[in-house]
Amino acid sequence: MTKTDEKSAVGRLKSRPQFLFVREGERRKGPLFLLEVRDRQMPDEPPRVGFTVTKKHGNAVERNRMRRRLKEAVRLSAGFAMEPGHDYVVVARRDVLGAPFETLQAGLKDRITTRQKKHKQQHPAAPGKE
Repeated sequence: MTKTDEKSAVGRLKSRPQFLFVREGERRKGPLFLLEVRDRQMPDEPPRVGFTVTKKHGNAVERNRMRRRLKEAVRLSAGFAMEPGHDYVVVARRDVLGAPFETLQAGLKDRITTRQKKHKQQHPAAPGKE
């Protein structure tokens, strides 16, 4: 693959409706970030990724640095583990700033390749709340 092929291998989520669509999917929690994943049911389409860093995690300079680190980790290694036709949203935690880059890359790859069981996502109704 050439450098231009690598960059086009993963698309980007850009609009709010796209991010909200992914939010309804699977959630994979980790110490550095939360990964939200949703299958678009389009296996011929490339995967897409979006990044979210909330204002509670720092000022604009710190948030942009977190976003840049996550983008680079996806570009270098984790993007190749993403499944075609899936959307991914990486929600950063403050620890992304101080974590070694290798740890960040390994964490992303691990979260992308790990699937949670469906029964873990279902929550039983609270007693008396029917």
